[in-house]
Amino acid sequence: MSASKVKGWCPGALRPMQSGDGLVVRVRPFGGRLDAAQAAGLAHLAERHGNGLIDVTSRANFQIRGVSESSHRLLLDGLAQLTLLDPDAVTESRRNILVTPFWRDGDETQALAAELEEALADSMFELPAKFGFAIDDGKSRVLAGNSADVRIERDATGGLLVRADGARLGRSVARGEAVATALAVARWFVGSGVRDGRGRMATYLAAGAELPAALRGDAEPAPIMAAARPGLYPQGAMIGVAFGQMPHATLNQLSGCGHALRMTPWRMVLSEGKRTMPAASGLITEAFDPALRVIACSGAPRCREAHADTRALAATLAPNLGSAARLHVSGCAKGCAHSGAAAITLVATASGFDLVRGGSTRDEPVLRGLDRDDIVKNPSILMGGH
Repeated sequence: MSASKVKGWCPGALRPMQSGDGLVVRVRPFGGRLDAAQAAGLAHLAERHGNGLIDVTSRANFQIRGVSESSHRLLLDGLAQLTLLDPDAVTESRRNILVTPFWRDGDETQALAAELEEALADSMFELPAKFGFAIDDGKSRVLAGNSADVRIERDATGGLLVRADGARLGRSVARGEAVATALAVARWFVGSGVRDGRGRMATYLAAGAELPAALRGDAEPAPIMAAARPGLYPQGAMIGVAFGQMPHATLNQLSGCGHALRMTPWRMVLSEGKRTMPAASGLITEAFDPALRVIACSGAPRCREAHADTRALAATLAPNLGSAARLHVSGCAKGCAHSGAAAITLVATASGFDLVRGGSTRDEPVLRGLDRDDIVKNPSILMGGH
């Protein structure tokens, strides 16, 4: 079986995944950043070797869609020329790192990311498929709500700490110890009896596992920053991407005038140094745009597993949501776009939409088999109205 036909893991560039519109090729920017030339080059590759659509994922990566088996090799050659390709699929799969987009020139974030990338490439132990790291070393934490198993953070005094996800406190470390300690936590996890490839650190600790004394600590991590929204920041312009997908021309526009892009796990990108918000179809530039509260997977016909066009329904429902409601529309029960809970979750099935309130695609629906048109005509049903 071709690697591209296997399902159940996160795709990469070297191990793409088959979808309804062709191969999905995931590009993981080194250090969570594309310089302007890389961004423009990626847009060109998506147009030339894919269907021109680019996803911005919840793992802070780009995905080129609609790639054929024959064009995949040419795409890889292009990615290599842009220095966006790992030497092999194993190295690529290990490099699962979230990086705070709010770093400043001269701080340690990019150096820590590069050191961790190099150390993971040289490591000899095998990590579970979705096991990941976060470098969240600002004065306030911005990645606390995002998926990561080992975190490099700061304490209230500015010192570095390494914290296993699910542990309240972390271990204080000197700058030169941070990456080695993070890898030691990961190595303990792998070597302590976890055999499920889907295993996650927080779940393991919640089940009663205890870190060894050498990896435990008493350092309180820095406070959590309020959720980032579209707008201007000292580092540049934070721009949302509606439903996490844009045409190649939009990415090319974002890279214009020499602006590098910093990736985020919030389906937003930060255009480095940009002092004005861009204007383009499909971009979210207002801080309280209703589309920010809606998550939708690729849906039909782009995904072969999907039972409905999720994004069309999500776009129709977004303006009618309450100010605090969060909606997730999933094309099937897998919940690829969002694994967590939402105020409202709609799951497409062969017989209509199942409705889950305050849960995820894995939870028991309160209503089953809802008709799309009925939902559109009476959206209050989503919150319990009639």
